[in-house]
Amino acid sequence: MGTLSRVMTLAIFAAALTACGLGGASGATPAPNASGDALQRGLAAHQAGKLDDAVKLYYQALETDPTNKFAFFNLGQIEHTRNHLVAAEAWYRLALESDKNMPQPLYNLALVRQAVGDSTESASLLRRVIAIEPNNAGAHWNLGLALRSLGQTADATAEFATAQRLDARLTPPPSASVRPSPTR
Repeated sequence: MGTLSRVMTLAIFAAALTACGLGGASGATPAPNASGDALQRGLAAHQAGKLDDAVKLYYQALETDPTNKFAFFNLGQIEHTRNHLVAAEAWYRLALESDKNMPQPLYNLALVRQAVGDSTESASLLRRVIAIEPNNAGAHWNLGLALRSLGQTADATAEFATAQRLDARLTPPPSASVRPSPTR
């Protein structure tokens, strides 16, 4: 299956999941291109909380540029905030197909994987974020959570310390039941 066909199939799959209620605040800023106008208008609607309008505009952007990582990421964020984790994951993975080192979908996909109990993949994704953005305090903190859930207490403690060094407002969570921080 060609890339365009695969992308459209996954986009349709994510849309179907959303329509069935199975699919989950500000979005990534797109680079100027042919779909830039729809993306910019979508981002404005997204930031204004007009999520249904934003979704329509992101789909318009994808009609012009079927591999637009920003439209995919922003659609993932909308589904993520709606707690439609299956759809959010699909959109984040599509964004990563377009740019495997885009830190925002890596980070948010890690949160989705942690939320569904896959601490191993979550930790792997967060390590990739940290390789790209070594000073990302949230990624260190969430990696600490993932590692602690995997029983790697010493490594988790080191990650919490790094997170706190980078952002003094972050402190190690008091118990293992703390959830990951919000999406970016």
